[in-house]
Amino acid sequence: MKRSIPDLLQAEQPLVMVTAHDYPGGRHAEAAGVDFILVGDSLGNVVLGYESTAPVTLADMIHHGKAVRRGAPDTFLVVDLPFGTYHTGVNDAMRNAVRVIQETGADAVKMEGSTPEVLQVVGILTRNGIPVVGHVGLMPQTATAQGGLRVQGKDDQTARRIVEGALNLEAAGAFCVVLEAIPARLARLITERLTVPTIGIGAGVHCDGQVLVTHDLLGMSEGEEKKIAKRYAEVGQLVREAIARYAAEVRSREFPTREHSFVMKDDVLDKLY
Repeated sequence: MKRSIPDLLQAEQPLVMVTAHDYPGGRHAEAAGVDFILVGDSLGNVVLGYESTAPVTLADMIHHGKAVRRGAPDTFLVVDLPFGTYHTGVNDAMRNAVRVIQETGADAVKMEGSTPEVLQVVGILTRNGIPVVGHVGLMPQTATAQGGLRVQGKDDQTARRIVEGALNLEAAGAFCVVLEAIPARLARLITERLTVPTIGIGAGVHCDGQVLVTHDLLGMSEGEEKKIAKRYAEVGQLVREAIARYAAEVRSREFPTREHSFVMKDDVLDKLY
């Protein structure tokens, strides 16, 4: 049964969130019993092949969100609002968030940042019945302005901004806050100060829950292993090996065999000559 926001807020065990970007991903995540699924704009990197999340569009998020919801009808679903969809005023943000909820069947949307403009949008959405997940620390949508994909909050000035940002998101109405790529002790401080749950990714053990990109935890991502992720399988290697075996068997005529072929009766075939 799908967990409600009150259920998530009162959870006694750490909350489990994973990303999913398609129907099979949603099915697997739901079958595994996660608490909620994030259709993250990380799909720009791991599914669409972009170098960043910035090119991901609202149409992309809706398309993939629909697929995930079909695969996971009974799991709490969060969909990212992509870059540019909540930065041009509250009217645009409200319109885009409503589209996501209506067209994907999502239970909440997620937004990055804690600027006054973002906080205003969070307040408007939540007052109008659209649950919001906040996000502070490393923010991939605007990582270039943060000096790239690297740890945030290592000095007192930026650490203070992250703490204040998380507190302001809660005050604006966010029902939980993602903490990405910040020191574990800073994440612990934020978690202690907030009354809503924190969801960590590269933020240490003291958060109220954790999120990982499924492609990372399955070993399907390209390049070096990420410090913020743990690989629980090497599915990418298995996929490559399976396709290579298939290719070899086709070229050697080992596949297909009679077992994989359909038969025709002799009298039917004779009529074709």
